[in-house]
Amino acid sequence: MYNKTVMDHFRNPRNVGVIEDASGIGEVGNPLCGDMMTIYIQVDNERIEDIKFQTFGCGSAIAVSSMLTEIARGKTIEEAKRITNKDVAEALEGLPKNKLHCSNLGADALQLAIKNYEDKKAGRTFPEPERKEPHEHSHGETCYCPYCDVAIKEGAEFCEACHSDLKETH
Repeated sequence: MYNKTVMDHFRNPRNVGVIEDASGIGEVGNPLCGDMMTIYIQVDNERIEDIKFQTFGCGSAIAVSSMLTEIARGKTIEEAKRITNKDVAEALEGLPKNKLHCSNLGADALQLAIKNYEDKKAGRTFPEPERKEPHEHSHGETCYCPYCDVAIKEGAEFCEACHSDLKETH
C-alpha cells in the first residue's frame, strides 16, 4: 500500500519535536477523526532555520509531516508559502488515494505556522481559541477508524477491522 519513501519517512521521521518559543505554530486536524498535526517554525532573517512537528495519526500523516519539514527547512518565508500539498505528495513519490488528505494537512499546517509568524511580527495577537472537537470530515464524506484507518459507517460505535470501541472518539 505504501511506497519505500513513505515507509522510510514513517519509520524514520525527520524533525520530530517541539520548538520552545517558536516563531510560528500551525495546528490542523481533528483528533476525533484521527489526524492532528502541529508544525513549529523558527525563523531567522526571513528564513526557516528550524522546523519541527508533532503528529498524531496514520503512517501517511507522519510521513507527510516528516517530508514537509525536509522540504521547508532553509527556505525563505516567501518560498515556503509556495509549498503545496502536491509538492509534498510528489516528494513522497505518491500517496494512496484515500490518504491524499494527509498531504493537505501538512501544507495547511505550514501555512498556518507562517501566518502565525507574520501575525506575531506585525504585532497582531489573537486570543487562544476555545478547543472544540466536533466530528468533521476533512477527507470527503467517508469516515475512517481513528485507530486502523479502515472506512467505517458514519456514527459507528465499533470498528470490526481492529475491534476498537469508537463510542468516545466517533
